Amino acid sequence: MQNKGLVKFFAILIAIVCIYQLSFTFVSNSIKEDAKEYAEGDSAKEVEYLNMMKDSVVYPVLDYTFDEVRDKQINKGLDLEGGINVILQISVKDIIKGLANNSSNPVLNKALDKATEDRQGNQDYLDAFFIAFDEVSNGSVKLASPELFTNRIMGDDVNINMTNEEVKNVIKNKVSESVDSAYRVLSERIDKFGVVQPNIQKLGESGRILVELPGAKDIDRVKKLLQSTAQLEFWETYKISEIQNFLLAANQTLRETEKTADTEEIDTTEETPSTGIDSLLTDSATDSLEAARANNPLFAKLSPGQFGPVLGVAAVKDTATINKWLKRSDIRSLLSGEQRFARFVWGKEDSQRSKGFLELYALKGNRSNTPPLSGNVITGANEAFDQMGKPSVEMQMNTKGAQKWEEMTGKAFSSQGYIAIVLDNVVYSAPGVTSGPISGGRSQISGNFTVSETKDLANILRAGKLPASADIIQSEVVGPSLGQEAIDSGIMSALVGLLLISLWMILYYGKSGWFAIIALAVNLLYIFGVLASIGAVLTLPGIAGIVLTMGTAVDANIIIYERAKEELRLGRTLDEALKIAYSWKGAMSAITDANVTTFLTGLVLLIFGTGPVKGFATTLLIGILTSLFTAIFITRIFLDMNKNGKLTFDTPMSKNWFKNFNFNFLGKKKIAYVISAILIAVSFVSFFTNGLDQGIDFVGGRTFQVRFDKEAPVEEIKATLSSPEVFDSGVDVKVFGESNQLRITTKYKVDKHGIEADKEVNQMMYDNLKKYYSEDITYDNFVNTYEGKQLGIMQASKVGPTIADDIKTNSYWAVAGSLFIVFLYLMISFRKWQYSLGAVAAVAHDVIIVLGIYSLFYKYAPFQMEMNQHFIAAILTVIGYSLNDTVIVFDRIREFVTGNEVSGKFEDVVNKSINATITRTINTSLTVIFVLLIMFIFGGESIQGFIFAMLIGIFVGTYSSLFIATPILVDTTPEKEKIAVEEKEIIAE
Repeated sequence: MQNKGLVKFFAILIAIVCIYQLSFTFVSNSIKEDAKEYAEGDSAKEVEYLNMMKDSVVYPVLDYTFDEVRDKQINKGLDLEGGINVILQISVKDIIKGLANNSSNPVLNKALDKATEDRQGNQDYLDAFFIAFDEVSNGSVKLASPELFTNRIMGDDVNINMTNEEVKNVIKNKVSESVDSAYRVLSERIDKFGVVQPNIQKLGESGRILVELPGAKDIDRVKKLLQSTAQLEFWETYKISEIQNFLLAANQTLRETEKTADTEEIDTTEETPSTGIDSLLTDSATDSLEAARANNPLFAKLSPGQFGPVLGVAAVKDTATINKWLKRSDIRSLLSGEQRFARFVWGKEDSQRSKGFLELYALKGNRSNTPPLSGNVITGANEAFDQMGKPSVEMQMNTKGAQKWEEMTGKAFSSQGYIAIVLDNVVYSAPGVTSGPISGGRSQISGNFTVSETKDLANILRAGKLPASADIIQSEVVGPSLGQEAIDSGIMSALVGLLLISLWMILYYGKSGWFAIIALAVNLLYIFGVLASIGAVLTLPGIAGIVLTMGTAVDANIIIYERAKEELRLGRTLDEALKIAYSWKGAMSAITDANVTTFLTGLVLLIFGTGPVKGFATTLLIGILTSLFTAIFITRIFLDMNKNGKLTFDTPMSKNWFKNFNFNFLGKKKIAYVISAILIAVSFVSFFTNGLDQGIDFVGGRTFQVRFDKEAPVEEIKATLSSPEVFDSGVDVKVFGESNQLRITTKYKVDKHGIEADKEVNQMMYDNLKKYYSEDITYDNFVNTYEGKQLGIMQASKVGPTIADDIKTNSYWAVAGSLFIVFLYLMISFRKWQYSLGAVAAVAHDVIIVLGIYSLFYKYAPFQMEMNQHFIAAILTVIGYSLNDTVIVFDRIREFVTGNEVSGKFEDVVNKSINATITRTINTSLTVIFVLLIMFIFGGESIQGFIFAMLIGIFVGTYSSLFIATPILVDTTPEKEKIAVEEKEIIAE
């Protein structure tokens, strides 16, 4: 090998750089372990310790602080670290409405609704809106119309002379600015939340934002923090005495149209919680509604208030019905004068004093529905305590806000009225003013708060409001103990896999096998070093990618060794054999083509994959590049150092294995065609009869991994959760790993956004499953994550219908795109379409059979066999491996067909090509199967289905490369080309 010294220099230099990069991970992990010891299970103390250390020098040799060290470490994904991962969809529809100044134009609103209905796959909502607007308007209304986007909101950016295309560009820019604004607001909120190394990133131009909070444990609190739009408003309120006649009239109307419900007793003996900023509520007239409660529709659900701004109290479960009644046109018509614009809003729940009940308020609305004072005047906010020593939030307003606040409080004082402080359409407090107008712009929100709630609320108000609603369309919660279990299983599978590969390579190749193992160890160092250098995130599928890379990394060595053995058998010297094996004519062309095809499929996976799947693709791609370097250069260094000694590529035991192997593969093609046709036919029949077990990634839904303290009765739990009072039909319950752990899937309210729906589902899970525990378990311990958690919800995922459609579309594109790209590459590389057709046909054959097996057995397998993102990653890996295997065979066919070393009939030449590569095929397949079996056994329940798909794919891929791809190549090769190969024999002789 030329430039041997230079190669050694770069190999050592890269190794040193990798060790340097990995050293930050070791130092950072050491500090985190210290934090855990200090905290003794208290997550708040752990975060406090790490924040305290962030500016401390913890790497004295290089003078790096903990913050700097942490930025350079290998980051662990949530499936390893534990925490919360969500994808937020910023409502582009709301942004467009805002840009149009909330226009009531029927064309605009119809186009917005049509865009929601017609949006396809990965299509951006904005593009769908433009298409829908063009169809609905049909040229009748321009986007630049004064009733649409030529308004005060758009300012000088839009004028009535602009074309639709010009306005579309402006709208695109404005929407992008709004999403950027949302990104900044969320970033500021998360920075103050108190988790270590949060990650937030925009996902293209879709209006979606990914948020990862490693170590976050309070699920409901996080979701509330992220989804709150922070629309802070100050409204004057009506008193019960002013609205009581309307309530009586509404009840009378409802008595005529609604069936009277049984009167529900509501305990009103409790004192109504104080809702004042300045604490004292003014006196108010009592009303005569008490007498009208019995057997009346409205008062059966709404217990009337006595005085002040509270109209009544209702159970949370009844609020939806009351809202529906109050929105009815015949009910609204009972309001007269200024009351016609009244807004009915519920207050914040007091979980300590009146859990499950809410207070109803009536805000003094106006024709434009704009508040007298809004949150954009807030310049500062901080958590505090009110006069009663209860947690509250203090706010400071700007000059304009202070003037308006003084005016509003002065009016409330003189009229003995109340001012409601409303955040995201929830009344937090509605105090009266007892000491005259409040000047200076200082105000306070007090009420039913915990300390953490006031901290979050102050954080939200400081960060500012979101430009539009933010809905969680996909989420995943992983407990830290489950993450540690994943790490342990990943390490176990990696170590056992490395041991088995090492034993096999030494057993088969002897001393040369040792060189391959050394190269493999260097390869692993390079992989982790590169991951640390680029700031990649290591996930459980990423570990699977590394373990799989260990199996495929020795493939290049196997190809080189087998080629060197062939040359030695032809009588060449060791030096000559190595030169030929490392030449383009020898093994390099096969290694290049095989790895390029695998790299291309990995690249497609990286582009279309998300989350952990992207982590798998990252490690796979890095592994391909590093394994090529180590196999070609590192191994070569050791071989050159020992070529003057007694170097062989076998052992006494393996010396005669597969020697003079000669099997007529093409002679069995008809049998292979029949077997494959039967398997494909059975697969398609199963597709139409059994279908496929589509996971929530593809159809949307909620999945919970729940662990009990004893064996869980699957059918009983399924019956309980499937009852009409709980989730109704469509609940799937399966054992997941051990008999005390279940995987529960439901579509209940998956299309409902907001923390209320998620909290309701969590509460229903807790209420209906707590009886299956031997000892009492609290709601917080059941739902939230914490260090050492072993019972309750260990992992939870939610995928909304919209993003599920996107994931499904991405998956189709990923598979189809990878096949198309590889077809083009092989056609260019081999310069004949027959090679591309054979390879792609074999891959399509493999994919169909793997899908067929999953369709046939998913109902009976003891592990998950569902279609999800991990499964698509497995399919693309199968595609890559199958192509790799096929390309090695095809490369030898090309060499034998175009060269003069081998002669005879075309079919004989092809058979000799297959037999010449059979050792490599078997060795590589075995090493990959070894590591996959280890991962299947030790890798944990969450990736068993993923690994099983690859295991089946390796078996089927090996079969298809020998019995499908090659026969198709032979059958599609023109007769004149076959004759040319056979005539070559005469020339050679």
